[in-house]
Amino acid sequence: MTPPEAALRLLGDLEQVVLGQEAVLRQLMITLLARGHALLEGVPGTAKTLAVRALARGLGLDFGRVQFTPDLMPTDLIGVNILGDAGFTYRPGPVFADLLLADEVNRAPPKTQAALLEAMEERQVTVDGETRPLPAPFTVFATQNPVEYEGTYPLPEAQVDRFLMKIVVDYPPAEAERAILDRHETGFRADDELTYPMGDPMTRQELLEMRADVNRVHMDERVRRYVTDIVRATRNDAAFVLGASPRAGVALFQASRAEAYLLGRDFVTPDDVKALSFPVLRHRVVLTAEAEVEGRSSDDELTSLLETLEAPR
Repeated sequence: MTPPEAALRLLGDLEQVVLGQEAVLRQLMITLLARGHALLEGVPGTAKTLAVRALARGLGLDFGRVQFTPDLMPTDLIGVNILGDAGFTYRPGPVFADLLLADEVNRAPPKTQAALLEAMEERQVTVDGETRPLPAPFTVFATQNPVEYEGTYPLPEAQVDRFLMKIVVDYPPAEAERAILDRHETGFRADDELTYPMGDPMTRQELLEMRADVNRVHMDERVRRYVTDIVRATRNDAAFVLGASPRAGVALFQASRAEAYLLGRDFVTPDDVKALSFPVLRHRVVLTAEAEVEGRSSDDELTSLLETLEAPR
């Protein structure tokens, strides 16, 4: 297997658009290659929307964006049948896109959030009993504000579990913030893709071929057992009232293969699994009240858990 030149080239372009968020951009690429969906969490103004928009530009795919609000209805998302002179005509919603940005997804009520479930899991939607398939590369990138912010609705566990990864977007370092100001002085605008310093977009066929390459990355039996051990350990950890589901093991397996692929390898190492454990598992476990009171995070507890498990050599 040759190194993924197209993917690495796209990553380089994205890093020129979104400054100081290299880890976030890499995890977005892993999500895409692993045929998953990602939840990006961070305070407003940390380039979550810009990152997804730039990714869509670099992929050359159809891009849809929905601003989730308290009055957003499920039909605003998946579409509706309209009665006309010739009978009912289906008017598709913005979910019919190759890449969907669900912006501030936790500002919409649970009923609307649930409308994404079938689309994310089955890559299809059902309206008035008729099922309609979504485009082959369909991927959801949802952004949310931290749950303690006013006017937010916590996502239900069933929906959160559909996201391959939860990507935490923090503030960029000081030098990146200074570079952001310099770049705006020279004409960059986040709302104008023509100002993005990016090369020619990737083709749909290149993306599908890379996904096929990821599926050929090998994971040794000992490393697969390590994945299972990590997931099962979350269910026995006293710091969690809810551990990770079997779906989490599949997600960690696939995300680790995508990471190995980006590194130009055709096999997964335990370090790949360990590194991806945090974005894959942090939203699938629930801390006890005692751990929350002590100010510990899911990442803190996952770090402690990984230290108790012996990785294969």
